[in-house]
Amino acid sequence: MQTNFLPHLLADPDVALAEKILRKCVHCGFCTATCPTFLELGDERDSPRGRIYLIKEMLETGRPADAETVTHLDRCLTCLACMTTCPSGVDYMHLVDHARAHVAKTYERPLADRLFRRMLRLVIPNPSIFRLALIGANLARPFARWLPAKFAGLFALAPKRLPPPSWVDAAQTIPAKGARRRRVALLSGCAQTALDTAINEATVRLLTRLGVEVVVAEGMGCCGALEHHMGETDAAHARAAKNIRAWTREIDGGGLDAIVVNTSGCGTTVKDYGHMFRNDARLAEDAARVSGLARDVSELLADLDLAAALVARPRLRVAYHSACSMQHGQKITTLPMELLAKAGFEVVPIPESHVCCGSAGTYNILQPDLATRLRDRKVANIATVAPDVIAAGNVGCMVQIGTGTPTPIVHTVELLDWATGGPIPDGLEALTASENASA
Repeated sequence: MQTNFLPHLLADPDVALAEKILRKCVHCGFCTATCPTFLELGDERDSPRGRIYLIKEMLETGRPADAETVTHLDRCLTCLACMTTCPSGVDYMHLVDHARAHVAKTYERPLADRLFRRMLRLVIPNPSIFRLALIGANLARPFARWLPAKFAGLFALAPKRLPPPSWVDAAQTIPAKGARRRRVALLSGCAQTALDTAINEATVRLLTRLGVEVVVAEGMGCCGALEHHMGETDAAHARAAKNIRAWTREIDGGGLDAIVVNTSGCGTTVKDYGHMFRNDARLAEDAARVSGLARDVSELLADLDLAAALVARPRLRVAYHSACSMQHGQKITTLPMELLAKAGFEVVPIPESHVCCGSAGTYNILQPDLATRLRDRKVANIATVAPDVIAAGNVGCMVQIGTGTPTPIVHTVELLDWATGGPIPDGLEALTASENASA
């Protein structure tokens, strides 16, 4: 793609990078075939290629974002399916990140929208506040019809039953069972510690059972993804910097073999810390070290002797949902399915597995209509394989898909923990009881 950036703008390294990314695009349109919003809406401006044109026109002159550009950037899920498809290697992720930062700096949203986004930034990354908000949402559910339409997504996603806070999320070191083979730090997450505490508990049980010492580092918190994808760069970097410092203390102290993440959306962001801080003289080196150690939990499990810890388990039919941040963001495609198959489960792929479920961080809250269409599309595809249970590696996807199907949905590590001697995941008791009765 030919660009005509004003020379003084290219003095900004982020703008210079954006121009380099834009020049790689050859207008081929392969990205339109896998873009969920283009598949649903059929509007070129709601495809990666169309958004690239809008971004180019905005950034070339440094002009403020306009309402049309903001509308179509807001509709982007940042699922990154376009990057998997692109034959030219266009780095759409970092291009759209920069465009959203430009929007945040130059475009004044309507007051209600600004306040709503500010509320999301305050609530979701802070587990104690988020927990209170979820309790409040349940209490207010009977009055939802009289509240502003913007809150519809929040009410739809708030679980009717909230687990109590978990012991595993406090700063601590949890020793390995038997001989220690690895020492890792665990990102416990923010929303996940309120929505589904079973995920971190299963992760800790599974890893320690396999000889891994697990550190929940003092000072670690939200990865910054939520604010990063809203274009609030300073706030996102502040959260990321806290994590970098917390994990660097552990690296320099007891040493770490990995930084384990069991929420793939967070994992994509943590793996990108090196890029985010590449121009920060104070943190660039530590950020690169942290990114280099970041692993999805499935990547770590692949290096451990899972087979030696297996016990007999019912052969349930599992539909594996590959989160976009897992398959497109981190390029982890078949590994979780291989682990589940090794544990004895019958694993079946989901048709159109590359198409987003509509979760995408806060997308299902900010764009509830489109998110619901994508959820229904995903649920219909899952139904065609008739699974006993759905497995996923991202809590956002689990919540999103779970609102549209009665089929139980659990994290991959919950099934692997169960297969190696852990408790039955919530919602699967009836399945095992019926199998035992038929046996």
